[in-house]
Amino acid sequence: MTVRLRREIAEVPPYQQGRPAPEGGFKLSSNENPFPPLPAVVEAVRREAERVNRYPRPGAPELKEALAGELGVGVERVLIGDGSASLLQQLIHAVAGPGDEVVYAWRSFDAYPLFVRTGGATPVEVPLTADHEHDLEAMAAAITERTRAVIVCSPNNPTGTIVGAEELDAFLDRVPRDVLVMLDEAYIEFVREPTFDGIDQQRRRDNVVVLRTFSKAHGLAGLRVGYAVGDPAVLRGADVAGVPLSQTALASAAAIAALEHVGETFARIEVLAEQRDALWQRLLDAGVPVPRPHGNFVWVPSRPGQEEAIHDILFAERIVAKVFPEGTRISIGEPESDDHVVAAAVRIQALQATAEAGL
Repeated sequence: MTVRLRREIAEVPPYQQGRPAPEGGFKLSSNENPFPPLPAVVEAVRREAERVNRYPRPGAPELKEALAGELGVGVERVLIGDGSASLLQQLIHAVAGPGDEVVYAWRSFDAYPLFVRTGGATPVEVPLTADHEHDLEAMAAAITERTRAVIVCSPNNPTGTIVGAEELDAFLDRVPRDVLVMLDEAYIEFVREPTFDGIDQQRRRDNVVVLRTFSKAHGLAGLRVGYAVGDPAVLRGADVAGVPLSQTALASAAAIAALEHVGETFARIEVLAEQRDALWQRLLDAGVPVPRPHGNFVWVPSRPGQEEAIHDILFAERIVAKVFPEGTRISIGEPESDDHVVAAAVRIQALQATAEAGL
């Protein structure tokens, strides 16, 4: 007899990680920071590695204190997790179950439907605008008595667009105060245009939780460490929904070292942001309709049904990127990858033009 899985688990496709790059190529599928870890981070991990026979301190208290000081919030308003994605899952499972709904923009982070369905809740996906942005009016209209949580991703993964401060304020005013609002800010450090201040929003609204990560800007993707800032009662619920002692001492030590050398990190971020903006302009000049990027990636729109052809184009240019039915997300990588990105994007755009001409 075959063991019976829950229907929600059996029917959900697993999260797809980016595949390896071809020999001598560029892995631009996972929005990783192309810079190596800071020397201080490597040294902190080395020192902590000598104690891996011991369990870490529950809740990573030293990192919580460091983050609370950096952000200007009480330590009780910080929760550490195995990356911001893990905390998103914990928060969703803490508030939503069978019969409940979770509203988010689509397309956005492709783990959202996975997290919602594995908790037994129902995802409510609100299409992006024609400009690849959150349609907050439509998202507010989608909230019902069954809604238990809403996710706003800014910069949005995978399209790279951001939400403005005034439009977020107006949206939050329409969200019932007993509905959790998760502000997914995994790429916030790369933003160079005016946008909302998630931490300030959280100070003013107890139903808002801000989620950030050390994986992207800080380059700690291999250690999986993120954090949430929110009302202590909400964070306690998320903590209960997580795995005890899952935050490793290695990750905490690395994150603390990254905070202590944040100036070096932000110098690197400036380099990546400049490279991103220059690449975006090159794509526009080449006739590729790329929305303005605000994360560490660009979004090349396409049409459903062309995924395999796009994979072949990318592979021919020695690139691996994240291909969706609606477009391709290409990470900012080594500078020498940019020529290949432009060449691939031009070919993808030609593929779209050919498809449209055949309609």
